[in-house]
Amino acid sequence: MVTSTDPSLDGSAYQQYLYAYPHKTSYRPLRPRPRLADVWRAEAREALFLYLHVPFCEMRCGFCNLFTRANAPAEQVTAYLRQLRRQAGQVAEALGDDAGFARAAFGGGTPTYLTADELTELFAIATGTLGAGLPGVPLSVETSPATATPDRLAVLAAHGATRVSIGVQSFLDVEARAAGRPQRRVEVEAALAAIRAARFPVLNIDLIYGIDGQTADTWRQSLDAALAWQPEELFLYPLYVRPLTGLGRRAHARADWDAQRLALYRQAVETLGAAGYRQESMRQFRRADAPTPDGPGYCCQDDGMVGLGCGARSYTTALHYSFDYAVSVTQVRAVLDDYLARPAADFAHAEFGFRLDGAEQRRRWLLTSLLRAEGVDAAAYRARFGRPPSEDFPQLGRLVERGWATDGGLRLTAAGLARSDAVGPWLTSAEVRHAMTGYALR
Repeated sequence: MVTSTDPSLDGSAYQQYLYAYPHKTSYRPLRPRPRLADVWRAEAREALFLYLHVPFCEMRCGFCNLFTRANAPAEQVTAYLRQLRRQAGQVAEALGDDAGFARAAFGGGTPTYLTADELTELFAIATGTLGAGLPGVPLSVETSPATATPDRLAVLAAHGATRVSIGVQSFLDVEARAAGRPQRRVEVEAALAAIRAARFPVLNIDLIYGIDGQTADTWRQSLDAALAWQPEELFLYPLYVRPLTGLGRRAHARADWDAQRLALYRQAVETLGAAGYRQESMRQFRRADAPTPDGPGYCCQDDGMVGLGCGARSYTTALHYSFDYAVSVTQVRAVLDDYLARPAADFAHAEFGFRLDGAEQRRRWLLTSLLRAEGVDAAAYRARFGRPPSEDFPQLGRLVERGWATDGGLRLTAAGLARSDAVGPWLTSAEVRHAMTGYALR
């Protein structure tokens, strides 16, 4: 049986966004450093996910705890692309000639912080050095209102980008400033017009709820403004105030914050449902007639991820690995400087990571599925692990008792989806939580 200590389900509905398991703060230095060729040798490599990380933005948003640097000098961007090509060469050699990519994403940071020529170089690294079939597989790229310019978008379109995701957060200037993201509505609308003009199959708009001063009325204004563009997808994020971020340095206690976020979430579910959007998770909503972005041949529960760049993670069956992680400005720059100074041979090894034993592999598979609207495929779980998920996770029955899940705890109800950020931490193993607690934020 997979065991864990049992944090309360009665606390805040907003404990942690479990976008990947285990969380990166559970990673530790790998000693001795394993060779990537050994890490990947026994893995299925014909349908990998390629992720390229660009750790640069035009500004650091007040809520952001991602690994990124604002306003990096041009010479550092040039050096980063040069080093990324060196890393790609080592990774390609470790993967071998039989590796193939079924899906790709460029994230960050903001990949479109790069100029059009630099984006062309980024694609050359992905296709020429790594052999990714672009265009030809689903590719998602993140952008921002200030950097979604026609020349950059033309490069993305020419290389087959199928999804462009833009972080708007709020269409109201005053709310954007309150979230530590100074921008103007006119700039946002111009960026959206440019994206639509480039005719990408999928447009995603990110919005945030729970901002200081936000009301049901202003939230509806943002939702309506987003819907006016008929995006194929919307991601709605509850605001979190995290340590070492701009908001974290000036945050104040708000007794009604949980209730406010939950009310705004429910309002959005109702509004988007009425507009013809299908809820895929607590955060993701997809227009009913929109194309499926993942494409055939990739299974997020089982297939591996190859991450390139200073802030990228890579996933194999038994090892998740990356470079070091930081949030504060000085520490991000230190980690980035270290990455840029590495000899090429260093990229043939994994640096920081977490080794997943059989119990953690089962837990990751479960969480990757449970926090999605479709829930856990019990037959697929049994085929993968040799027994039903109820034997490994009998505590799922508690979700059923609360009305948060059905099907023996394998599919979250509407009330359960609303509490995904509590359910995920509740199911995190004691070992991962212990490692996360021991991580020194910097």
